[in-house]
Amino acid sequence: VLQYVFLVSRYPLDTMVNIPKTRNTYCKTLKCRTHTPHRVSQYKAGKARLYAQGKRRYDRKQAGFGGQTKPVFHKKAKTTKKVVLRLECTVCKKRSQITLKRCKHFELGGEKKKKGAAVQF
Repeated sequence: VLQYVFLVSRYPLDTMVNIPKTRNTYCKTLKCRTHTPHRVSQYKAGKARLYAQGKRRYDRKQAGFGGQTKPVFHKKAKTTKKVVLRLECTVCKKRSQITLKRCKHFELGGEKKKKGAAVQF
């Protein structure tokens, strides 16, 4: 007898994720080593450097005749990205990062939901 198991997440991707702008969490530097308030921001990748080794190698290989030399990725399957939070300790300014689960809608410092409030459309 074959049994089909459907994995259903307890947290669907449709839900809105709302994170406060400050969070009290553990700071592991020698100065703190205790729970301190942290400033929360969303991590964003910086601009790619033109003279990084991989970029130099790629540009060298692409130069001249012969067309595209490396594979170009087309089979995109994911519809969401994982959200990365950047926490900065307000005491010692140490920065750390935390990865959240995948979500379609992410909000930083939005209004909290009120209990028993009517849903507005």
